[in-house]
Amino acid sequence: MEKLAKSLGKAGNNGAVWFGIGIVLAVFDSGNREAWLICAVLAPIAIALNYVVKLVVKRPRPVLEGLPPLGGAPSSLSFPSAHATSSFAVATAMARVEPLGALAFVLAFALALGRPYLGMHYPSDVLAGAFLGVALGLIVPLSI
Repeated sequence: MEKLAKSLGKAGNNGAVWFGIGIVLAVFDSGNREAWLICAVLAPIAIALNYVVKLVVKRPRPVLEGLPPLGGAPSSLSFPSAHATSSFAVATAMARVEPLGALAFVLAFALALGRPYLGMHYPSDVLAGAFLGVALGLIVPLSI
C-alpha cells in the first residue's frame, strides 16, 4: 500500500498525471480537443490557486512523533491538499466533457486518499481540497 500511495503521490505532483491524461485525450479525441486541453492546463492552475489558499491559511503539515511522513512536499503548508484540489478539479471537468470522463474520479479518490496515509495531510485538508477542486471543475469554461 505504501508503494502505491507514494507512486500516486509522485504522479500527482504539480498535476503531472492530469496534464498528461488531458494531452493524450486531446490527441485521440479531436472532437473534444479544446475541452481536453483545458482539462490538462486546469491541473497546474488548480495547484497555483491552491497554493494561494495555503499562504492565507498557513496550516502546518501533520507531525506525528516517532512517525515521519512517508513522502516529501515542496512546502510545509498543509491546507488544502493540492493533490486533492487538482485531482477533483480535473475529474469534475472531464466528467463535463464526456460521461466516461467520470472514471477520472477513481484516480482522483486514490490520489487524495493516499495523502493522509503518507502523513502529508490531515483528512480535512483532503476534504477541503476535493471541495475546492469540484468547484473549480464546475466553473471552468470548457471552450474558449
